[in-house]
Amino acid sequence: MTRINDELFGKLEYKNNFWPGKTTIKMFGVEKEILLSVDAYENTDFSNVQKEAFLNFIQDMENIMNKAEKHIYDYYIENYEEYREMIGNKLEADQVVSNIHAVSDFKKLVEPAELIVRRVRKNGKRRIGLLCDVCWDIENGIGVKMEDEGVEEVGYQDIVL
Repeated sequence: MTRINDELFGKLEYKNNFWPGKTTIKMFGVEKEILLSVDAYENTDFSNVQKEAFLNFIQDMENIMNKAEKHIYDYYIENYEEYREMIGNKLEADQVVSNIHAVSDFKKLVEPAELIVRRVRKNGKRRIGLLCDVCWDIENGIGVKMEDEGVEEVGYQDIVL
């Protein structure tokens, strides 16, 4: 297995077209170590755009994460009634799909799991994806798709994968 200690990304070990490692982010006021995955083949260098994407994320994490948190909140508010209906039982729905009144309430419901630094596409945009585990959809979780430090979309994790 190929292992490297990259100056920017840290210790990584190649697995299935990704270079996984660890990074720390702050989300909903809580610092957490999560999986870092850099999207690249085993025999290629990381692109300058990937490095820039990760560096910009690290340097402006508070601002970027504030945007991501607000978009997650908006997504939840738009969809939580549907999730409650799928559960059916009101007591269980109250526990799993709570009525949230502020972004800060999410630290109980949303757990960041993985930050993915995506390969560069033809449009040249800096792409990062954030995968989160959520109590209201254990199977699919949610993904936050970011381009050029802005949030493009929040949805099932497959929007990032």
